[in-house]
Amino acid sequence: MIGYRITDFVPDKNKDQSAFDNLWNILQQLLLITSGDVSEALSWLTNVDKQYNITNADYGMGDFIEDLKKKGFLTEDNQTGEFKISAKSEQEIRKSALEEIFGKLKKSGKGEHKTFHSGLGDERNSDMREYRFGDTPDQISMTDSIRNAQINHGFSDFALTENDLEVEEREFKTQTSTVLMIDISHSMILYGEDRITPAKKVAMALSELILRKYKKDTLDIIVFGNDAWQIEIKDLPYLKVGPYHTNTIAGLELAMDLLRKRKNSNKQIFMITDGKPTCMRKGIKYYKNSFGLDPQILNKTYNLGAACRRLNIPVTTFMIASDPYLKEFVKEFTKINNGNAYYSNLKGLGNLVFEDFKNNRKKNL
Repeated sequence: MIGYRITDFVPDKNKDQSAFDNLWNILQQLLLITSGDVSEALSWLTNVDKQYNITNADYGMGDFIEDLKKKGFLTEDNQTGEFKISAKSEQEIRKSALEEIFGKLKKSGKGEHKTFHSGLGDERNSDMREYRFGDTPDQISMTDSIRNAQINHGFSDFALTENDLEVEEREFKTQTSTVLMIDISHSMILYGEDRITPAKKVAMALSELILRKYKKDTLDIIVFGNDAWQIEIKDLPYLKVGPYHTNTIAGLELAMDLLRKRKNSNKQIFMITDGKPTCMRKGIKYYKNSFGLDPQILNKTYNLGAACRRLNIPVTTFMIASDPYLKEFVKEFTKINNGNAYYSNLKGLGNLVFEDFKNNRKKNL
């Protein structure tokens, strides 16, 4: 009987890219996996090069490292010789994550944050209307207005009156404040599955999307283990999993505190996690229980879900695990909060985050 032979798939090099670009694309992925450890990432890249012959006689790893320094992607400590990635590299890694996860936005035009309200807004559209008192000069379409004047008054006695003016319709864009919670408990790297790298990549893509397209929006990023704390966007490549339990309560409390300070009416929380709440603070001590679903921890988590609902803050949970009892917890929490929940594999996580980011807007002004 003839069967199937399974072999490793080795993708072809991008012939339209230079040797530097091909190596740089691979190195960016390795820098994420190594949490920004340049030496380790370059060591891995050297081993990959030995196996797949990425470089050649004209361009080797030494040339690549020199180009990284010349282009400002790496900085080198003159005393220790230690390499570190620069702010330029951090931005390039976020840009790469954006292209990988949300690249199709350029073609589809999705995610414009538009409401159904028209008038003196931010974004032009193709609709035209007559001039109204209060319209600003920059809204007037001079080409269409002059054409109307020629039709209405003729060429010999040209005049432009208020009745000839046409105005470009505009749409308001909603402003949204988002808090992204990322689980950094130990379970995010258990059983040989790297769950933290895709979570970091999604966070970087979302942050770059907001910085580029939705500059009036805000994004705060929280990590939670035994405790919860806020991190900056620039810190994302360096994020690591720790020997932590999962204090979802601390994450939700911090997220609510941050959103209370935001003045716009559209607020939401995204939570990326792979486990159940297993930890909470009782005074100065931690209360922990990794076995099953502890009622004390669960009840407080549910209470916070209800508090978010009262504040009109939906929580969208992206559960990157499929255990039945975890699904029951997420289902109950989502019901109490009136939010959303997705049980995602790592590959589809980015698309789900974007779709919910787009659809979860209340379109309030």
